[in-house]
Amino acid sequence: MTKKIIFILILFSITIFGQSKYKIAYNVAQDSKNDDYEVYSMNLDGTERKNITNHKDVAWTYYAWKKRLFFISDRDACKRCYFLYEMDANGNNIKKISDLRLEDSWMGSRNNGKEMIVSGRIGTETRFQLFIIDLQTGKYRQLTNEKGSAFRDPSFSPNGKQIVYVYKKERTNREEYEDLWIMNADGTNRRRLTTYPKNDKSSEWHNYHAGPPHWVKKHNFITYQSVQNGKSSLFAVAPDGKKQWKLTNNELAEGWHDWSPDGNWLAIDMNDKEEKEFGIWLMNWKTKELKKLTNPKDFKSRLSPVFVEVK
Repeated sequence: MTKKIIFILILFSITIFGQSKYKIAYNVAQDSKNDDYEVYSMNLDGTERKNITNHKDVAWTYYAWKKRLFFISDRDACKRCYFLYEMDANGNNIKKISDLRLEDSWMGSRNNGKEMIVSGRIGTETRFQLFIIDLQTGKYRQLTNEKGSAFRDPSFSPNGKQIVYVYKKERTNREEYEDLWIMNADGTNRRRLTTYPKNDKSSEWHNYHAGPPHWVKKHNFITYQSVQNGKSSLFAVAPDGKKQWKLTNNELAEGWHDWSPDGNWLAIDMNDKEEKEFGIWLMNWKTKELKKLTNPKDFKSRLSPVFVEVK
């Protein structure tokens, strides 16, 4: 190992320890045959990996607000009937937030964590619609109502005045590609942000054509995943839609991701072409240095990294 590489690794470690107010939570297929999915957390250097849900149910995390780590779970409900829960980075103080049944979707919050935007459902007819939940009372109100359409993976703008989301007009149409859309927080002024290249035939109907959006305050752009040219990669788009570009150039397939609240770190789940392992990687956004955090010897599937504060 050269002196330059050793120096870079030491520098990366020092920088990570300087940011130790964060942990990364992520989802693990603990026992997929028995539908047991757990949420784990670890330090930013990959140490102290810990099962923090430790419950034989389907539990997936997609969002955190400061020290509050939110997750969906079918515990105490029918199989794959998801409701919103929260806990801290160590799995303490678990509590149910709302009686609104949720779709399997990312989410976002505004007003200092007082309100959350989610994709939810009521009965069998109203599915994949946007709702705003009061995180203090659990009460909710429906924002969209398009039968047959799908609204998912919503995220508020940093000022809470807009919502970016994944939209598909005909949810069951396999010939239609979903794209990112944006609208005012009251549901008005909807417009398309991205358009999947129609000449790209390398993706399957079930692949992400525009994955969960993340509106990054520090950099004022929105990032998302998309399978293009035969590979899942991260892309970015300006909030006005006038500029779009490929965000990263990693050789591995890039999937779900999250930004640290300060915009300095990017956590990504990535996998090899043969899909033998799905691991969590951490990128220093300033230097573009990349470090693998998970160990292939524990689980094959580690997905959906989320930054959560611990201090």
